[in-house]
Amino acid sequence: MTALSGTTHSLLSANRPDSPKTWLIPLLSLLAGGTLLGISTNLAKFAGEVRLSPLAFLFWSVTGAAFLLLLVSALRRQLPPVNRRTIEYYAVSAFAGVAGANLLFFSAIPHVGAGFVALTITLPPLLTYLGALALRLEGFQALRALGVLSALAGTVVLAARKLSAPDAEQFWILLTLAGPVLLAIGNLYRTLRWPSGVPGSALAPGMVMAAAVMLLLMGLLPGFSVAVPLESYVPLTLIALQAAVFAGQFWLLFLLQKTGGPVLLSLLGSVGALVGVPVAVMLQGETPPEGLLVGIVLIGAGIALLNFKKIKPR
Repeated sequence: MTALSGTTHSLLSANRPDSPKTWLIPLLSLLAGGTLLGISTNLAKFAGEVRLSPLAFLFWSVTGAAFLLLLVSALRRQLPPVNRRTIEYYAVSAFAGVAGANLLFFSAIPHVGAGFVALTITLPPLLTYLGALALRLEGFQALRALGVLSALAGTVVLAARKLSAPDAEQFWILLTLAGPVLLAIGNLYRTLRWPSGVPGSALAPGMVMAAAVMLLLMGLLPGFSVAVPLESYVPLTLIALQAAVFAGQFWLLFLLQKTGGPVLLSLLGSVGALVGVPVAVMLQGETPPEGLLVGIVLIGAGIALLNFKKIKPR
């Protein structure tokens, strides 16, 4: 990961926009980050089965990830800068992309399943793409628009089948669908407000530490707690695994944000669904969502269309 991050600046200043490096790094970051995202949703379901509350699991996992990212930043001498601009950046990014969205998802998993949550995280592409067009962060390209719509169509097919099921918990389904809105806002905000001259490896730990503080404050409210059951080693093991997954996921998020732009970044959820849904079905015994094959084909086609032309770093 360190070597990858170190090449980011040279990629952005490359004189040959058609060089394989200009599209290979974002594509590999997308695939790796999406894989970690798919694993994350399934770990959250395991946590619920060992009586680890969504808030406690998320808080301790985020805290562990913050420690790992901060350690890497310290070793590279790229500690998160602290000033008015970066504090705002950490706070907004943390709420939209970490604390708010993940708390919604983790809380909904016991009610709607890890597979469905993994699928809803594919929704941000359309919202991000429309926002990027409106804010002129991205020029309109018919092929990329078709790719986003294809990925969205795959998710809509699966979500519609889920809502129409006779035993559907519609409140939790609709609450889950609010998560992608926060993720899309976070995608656009991080691009618009990226502090000048600050590398992603320094911003990532700042964002994750801010998320940990938010979750801790929530845990101090009446009716909430970040306590961890210690009857067995399983809860702590799951927290350690999730912390490592989060650290890799957020590090790749900033690398992908810088090299691929907000729209490509929003496809992390699509890749996450391609990983998370099969894992939920095969390892957790969840029933495959109706329309799964159609959804996977459409989502896969969307990713292919967005990468058909070589990606130019932003």
